[in-house]
This record gives sequence, C-alpha cells and structure tokens, in this order.
Amino acid sequence: MSTRQLHLGVNVLSDGMHPAAWQYPGADPHWFTDLSYWVNLAKIAERGTLDALFLADSPSLFQNPDEPLAAPPLALDPLVLLSALASATTHLGLIGTVSTSFEEPYNVARRFASLDHLSRGRVAWNVVTSSDPYAWNNFGGGTQPDREQRYRRAAEFIEVVRALWDSWDDDAVLADKATGAFSRPGAIHTIDHRGEFFSVDGPLTLPRPPQGHPVLFQAGGSAGGLDLAARYADGVFAAQASLPDALGNAAELRSRTASYGRPRDAIRIMPGLSFVLGSTEQEARRRNDELNELAGERRLAHLAGQLSVDPSELTWDKPLPQWLLDGAVADAGSQGARDIVVNLARREHLTVRELLDRVITWHRLVVGGPEQIADAIEEWFTAGAVDGFNLMPDVFPSGLELFVDHVVPILRARGLFRREYTTTTLRGHLGLTRLPDRRVVARAG
Repeated sequence: MSTRQLHLGVNVLSDGMHPAAWQYPGADPHWFTDLSYWVNLAKIAERGTLDALFLADSPSLFQNPDEPLAAPPLALDPLVLLSALASATTHLGLIGTVSTSFEEPYNVARRFASLDHLSRGRVAWNVVTSSDPYAWNNFGGGTQPDREQRYRRAAEFIEVVRALWDSWDDDAVLADKATGAFSRPGAIHTIDHRGEFFSVDGPLTLPRPPQGHPVLFQAGGSAGGLDLAARYADGVFAAQASLPDALGNAAELRSRTASYGRPRDAIRIMPGLSFVLGSTEQEARRRNDELNELAGERRLAHLAGQLSVDPSELTWDKPLPQWLLDGAVADAGSQGARDIVVNLARREHLTVRELLDRVITWHRLVVGGPEQIADAIEEWFTAGAVDGFNLMPDVFPSGLELFVDHVVPILRARGLFRREYTTTTLRGHLGLTRLPDRRVVARAG
C-alpha cells in the first residue's frame, strides 16, 4: 500500500476534451451556458471525492468571423461560474483561471478572497500570462509585451495579491458590541506597494481568507512559467505527453523550487490526462474512432492551432515540418505547449496521424478500459513524475461518470486515492498547510 496519496482534479472544457465532443450522441451543444449542466458535473466530481474542478479561460474567441465556430467556446467567466458551484457543493475545490495580463491585482485579490470566504476555503487561482494577440486586442490593443516582460508583470502581480490577502491580520475582526469596535486597532494594514507595473495602497475590503491565501496554481511549461511556479505556486497544471518529459519537468521544477528556499516537494504537479474510457479496450477504441470520424479534418486544424502553425503545413501521414522538429521558437501561442508536442514527435519519430493518437491539446491521451486507465495513472504517479492529474475526459458528462464509477474504485483498492474527504479546504485536500499570518510570523521571529 502506498503512503503517498494521489490528487485528482477535473478540467472541464465545455462538452469535453475531444474536438467532436459536442457532436457525440447524448451531448447537448447548448449545455455550456446551462448552470444545471455545470452543477451536475461538480456533483459527479464530488461523488468521486476529487480534489477540485478546474476552469480554464480565454478572453477571446481566436476566431475568423467568416468561419463558423468549430466547438462551443469557453464562454462563462470562471469566477462567476465557480461562485454558483460553491453553493451547490460542500467539499470540492474550485480552481479558476485569471490572466495577469489583463487584470488589476486589487480586483483579483478581492474576488478570490470573497469566493474563499463564501466557499469556506475551497478556492484556487490558476495564474496565467497571455500570449494570444486576439485577447490583447480586446484590452486596448497596442504592442504586445514579450514573454520576459509578461512574466515580470505576473511576478509583481502575485506579490501584490498576496500582500493584499495579508492586509488583515487573522484576529483583525473584534466585533465588540459593547465598545462598538468592529476591528482590533492596528490589525488592518495598507500595503503601500510601488513597483514597475502597479501602484497599490490597500488594504483589502474584507478579512483574511479562510485558507490564509487561496491556493495558487500555475499553468505554463516555458522556462518563465517554471520559474514563476517555483517561486509562488502550490500546484502546477503541467502539460506532459510522455513519461521521460514528465520526469524531466518534475526534476527541473523541484530543483528550481529548492533554489528559492522552498521544500522540493512544495508544489503539487498535476498534468492533464485526456482519456477515452470504455468497459473494455475494444469499446474505448470504438468510441474514440467514432469521435475521430465526427471531427474529421478538424483534428488536424486543432493540432495546428496548438502548434501555432497553418494547417496547410501539416500532412496526416508525414512527420511534423523539419523546422518545427529543429526547435523553432513560436511567434505566438505557448512555447511550452509547442515543445511538449514537438519533443514527443521528435523522440518517437511520429507522423501527424500517430501524434494525434497520443495527445489531445498537448496533453497525454490514453484510450482503454478502467484497468488500463488506472495503470496509466499509477505508472506516472509511482515513478514520481506527478502528484496526480487533472482529468480531461473525451465527452462530458459521460466520460467523467465512467471514471468516477469504474476507475476511482480501482485506485482506491490499490491504496492510491481517498475513499472519503477527510478535510474541508482545498489546501487540506492537497496536503498543504494553511498559510500563517506573515506579520505574526515576523513578530514571532
């Protein structure tokens, strides 16, 4: 029996991870704006004692107006949706993506602190920077900052948000009806931040969050993203397509984390795991074939999008273009995401068709029955490459239901995953401690 416990979240992208998920029999293309659909997914995840539900975000459509959308977009604001899901769940963690490129620290600190209070400590902020030029044109346009500047802004952004979360001492609320003093004198502080990108006085308008700080996740595999995670993150939503790359990424992240004076294992590494699940491998492959047939040439366009290349540059039964295999730097999009796919194609000499049988949106893809999915999870977990996964089923809700009903029991029987929730906060689920008040720590030191 393992002493380490697996961490499992679910990343919900509209109707599912497969490009044709919304076309699959039983799927409803209108679900993506229907609260009852999201509540049902959250309750399925909570029934499976998953750590959290994860919401990605995109503040643009990446869309040519002369062409139809290929799938439902990431339409709903993550924090608005998670606020609704907080009232429909009791234990499930709630992770929302907000970009540091288009927001202000005060607003972000206030919204996440508010949701942490309303959910009694179940919230995480997934920190991203944005390289999408369409999104920049939605927020004033102009010259897009380079990666180095975006990560400098992100680091300062996080520093300001954390200072605002600490602007009330843990014991700041006195609420003394006899004296009329609601707060303890000297327990609410300005932060007086003056930096390269932000000028913020503070304090925040509400008490310190129940978790001390909401959990910080980071999603980005470039050198800048790894460094940002090593300095600040509690968890990373990494994207890895092969075990060698996952082991290398984990070693690099843990080394960088230690270089910042943090424990090597301070960060929960949870890459995405795309899967197509059936009662048998044959059934799973039949389901996968049906989805691929529905998607047709859109699968090629999907891959081209994640590589930031024109679809005309890709041919089904040929390798990726040589200039990509030689390591060309992406002019747009995520360099880390491109590297994951290209590294796998280069190492295993894969054609485009073979590559699409191994990854969906730069995440590892597994097709099989319950035991095969459980084996794939256990292999990476026991190798030390990951602390868990963010699950990315082919189609919602059926893919998630199948996992909860048929894979979770196997993982429990192997001693890898919890049988019930033993904590009430997301920090607790992840094995992280509540952050102490920095001022209390400073006074104690």
